[in-house]
Amino acid sequence: MKIHLYKEDKDPFYLQIVKQIKSQILDHSLLAGDCLPSMRMLASDLRISVITTKRAYEELEKEGFIVTVLGKGTFITEKTVNVISDEHQREFNKAIDEILLHGKALQYSMDDIVEKIKKRGK
Repeated sequence: MKIHLYKEDKDPFYLQIVKQIKSQILDHSLLAGDCLPSMRMLASDLRISVITTKRAYEELEKEGFIVTVLGKGTFITEKTVNVISDEHQREFNKAIDEILLHGKALQYSMDDIVEKIKKRGK
C-alpha cells in the first residue's frame, strides 16, 4: 500500500489517506482480505500523528471498507468494486456540478464550458 500526503492539498491528511485507500481498492492494488499496516506503523511511515491514522481507519471502517479484528489486524472487507465505483461516480458528478455552477456564475455558455474542458484535457 502506497500513501502520499501533500501539505498543499485542500483535504486534511486523514481524508487523503481515506481517498487513496479507496482508490487502491478500486484499482485492485488492495484486495479483500489484505491486511493494512497498524495505525502506529502507518503514522510512523507517514510521519504524522496516530490520531490522524486512527481517524482515517475509523472513517473507512464506518463506510464498510475495512474491518479491524482485535489481536489480528485491520483488513480490506469484501465490499464490492461496484459500490466503490458508484461512490467515485457520485464524487465525479459533484465535481461536474461545481464546474457548471461556477461557469454559469461567470456567464459562460454550455458550449464555452465544454470547450474549456476539452482544451484542459489535452
